[in-house]
Amino acid sequence: MATSGNLMSEEHLLCPICLGVFNKPVTTPCGHNFCRSCIMTYWDTTLVCLCPICKEEFVIRPNLKVNTFMADVLSEFMSLHVTDVPAQRSAGRQQAASGSEVQCDSCSSRAVKSCLDCVTSFCDGDLEPHYRAPELKRHTLVEPLASLGDKVCRTHHRLMMLFCRNDNSVLCDFCASFQHAGHDVVSVQRGYDDMTRRLGEAEAQVQRMIRERRQKVQSTRGSLVQSRTETEGVVENATGGLTELVSEIQKTQEELLKVVEEKQKAAEEQAAGLFTDMEREISGLEVTAKELEELRGVKDQVCFLQRFPHQSLQPHTMDLSTCSFNRHLEVQHLRKSVRNAISQLRGVLGKLNEDINRFSNSADASNEVALRYMQQYAVNVALDPDTAHPMLSLSSDGKQVRYNVGVGLWENQVLKPTRFTQHLAVVGRRGFSCCRFYFEVHVGKKTEWCLGVATASLQRSGDLVRSPGCGLWAIWFLLDKFETFSSPGVSVYAGKAEQVGVFVDSVAGQVSFFDVVRAAHIYSFTDCLFTEALYPYFNPCDNEYGSNLDPMIIVPIPSAE
Repeated sequence: MATSGNLMSEEHLLCPICLGVFNKPVTTPCGHNFCRSCIMTYWDTTLVCLCPICKEEFVIRPNLKVNTFMADVLSEFMSLHVTDVPAQRSAGRQQAASGSEVQCDSCSSRAVKSCLDCVTSFCDGDLEPHYRAPELKRHTLVEPLASLGDKVCRTHHRLMMLFCRNDNSVLCDFCASFQHAGHDVVSVQRGYDDMTRRLGEAEAQVQRMIRERRQKVQSTRGSLVQSRTETEGVVENATGGLTELVSEIQKTQEELLKVVEEKQKAAEEQAAGLFTDMEREISGLEVTAKELEELRGVKDQVCFLQRFPHQSLQPHTMDLSTCSFNRHLEVQHLRKSVRNAISQLRGVLGKLNEDINRFSNSADASNEVALRYMQQYAVNVALDPDTAHPMLSLSSDGKQVRYNVGVGLWENQVLKPTRFTQHLAVVGRRGFSCCRFYFEVHVGKKTEWCLGVATASLQRSGDLVRSPGCGLWAIWFLLDKFETFSSPGVSVYAGKAEQVGVFVDSVAGQVSFFDVVRAAHIYSFTDCLFTEALYPYFNPCDNEYGSNLDPMIIVPIPSAE
C-alpha cells in the first residue's frame, strides 16, 4: 500500500521485465518504461527488436537514454521512505513464507513490524509510537525480519536487496545507484543462486580432491606394502644370488689353479723325459761322431774300405718333428679366456653398480622405473583419416597430424558420420581392449594440444560436453599448464612437455600421462570404467594461442608391435 498523500503508487516504479524498482529508467519510442540493462539484455536475446509490452517492432534498435524525469521522480519517491516499496515488501513476504516467527526486541511478544531506521522489530504495543510521533512516522516499516541488523544498509536505512558481482557485496538500491553505477548488480536472490551454484561446484571440486587424495594415500600405502615385499625379495635374491656367485667364482678359481698346476706339472714331467732321451741320443751321436772322425783319419784305401761300416753311418734316433712342446700356447689361450671372462664380469658388475647408484641418487628413479614398465606395453598406433576433422592434415603413414590453416570452406560438404565436425580431432585406426597399452607422442613446442583416449561411441558431430562420463579421457595443454578435458579451467600440472607418453591400465581403471623427457608424471585419471574399446585421441588445436602449426607425431617405440 502506498503512503497516504502520494499520487504515485509503487506499481509505477516497477520494471515490467525484472519486476524490481527501476534502475536507470529508459523509455521506448512506444512510451513504455524499463530498466536500461533489462531492455538491452532482452533485445540481445531476441531476433526482432520489439517492445516486450505492446510488441511494437522497431526497424532500427533505439538508442535509449536515461529518462531524467523518471529518475528524478524515482529518487523523490525513494526519499519518502515508503513503507511498502516492492523490494522491501518482497523481503517481508519471503520472511513470512519461511514460516519463522520474529520476536519483539523490547519484549517477548511476537513482532508485527520491523523498523529499518531503528533497526528494531516491534510488537503491536511497542510499535504504537511510530504511528503517533511525527519523527517516527517518517521511519520505514516492513514485515518482521529476523537478523534485521545484517539486512539493513547503515548509510541509507534501506533493505539490502541487491548484490554487486564486481565487489562481491550486498547493497541497497541507493548504494547500487550512486556507488556501484556500471557494475554488474543483480538481485540478492540471483546472487544467492549464483553463489550457491559456485559453492556447489567448489564443494564438488573439494570432494573430488579429497577423493583423489584418499585414493592417492590408499594407492601409496599399497605401493609401500608392495615396495616392502619387493625390497625384501630383492635383498633375499641379491644376497643369495651374489653369495652363490661369489662361491662359484671361488670354486672356479680353485679349479683353475688346480688345472693350471696339474698341467704345469705334466709339462715339466714331459720335458724331463724329453731331456733324458735327448741327452742319451746326444751321447750316442757323440760316440758315432768320434768313430767317424777316426775313420776319416785312415789314409790307406784298402784299410779304409775294410773298416767302413756296412750299416748306416748314423745311429737310430727319434724324429724331432714329432717331439713338439707348445704348452705355452695353451697357457696363453687360457690366460686370454680368463681375461675375457673377468672383463665380462666387471662389465656386468659395473652395470649393476650404475643401476644401484641411479636408484640411490635419483629422485625420479621411481618415475623412470614406471616409465620403463609402461613402455613394455607399447602398441603400434596409426591415425584414421576417415575420422579426421576437415581442417586437419595427416601424413601418408598416419603417424603425424597438424592443423591446416589453408583449408577453405567445408561446412557445405557431405561428411562421413565418423568425422569430427567441431573438435579438431582424429582417432587411431585401431581400438584397444587389452588390459594395458602405451604410446608416445612428440608435441615439441606447440602452444596448445589435446591428447588421450576415447571410446568408439564418442560424439563426433557438434561440440563435446566437457564433463566426466563423456567418453574421453584426455589432457589439454594451454601455453604453460595442463588441464583435463573433463574439468576445464582446473590446472593439474604446470610446465611444458615435448614428448608425452599415454598409458592405459584397464585392470586398475587408470589412464596416465607422463613427460617422457623428464620422466615426470603429469596426471592420471583413476577409478575409470571402460566398457568399450579405447582409441588414441589427437587434437592439434588451432592458432588461438600463437603459432601452433607444428604436427603431433607418434613416436616409434622398439617394443611396439
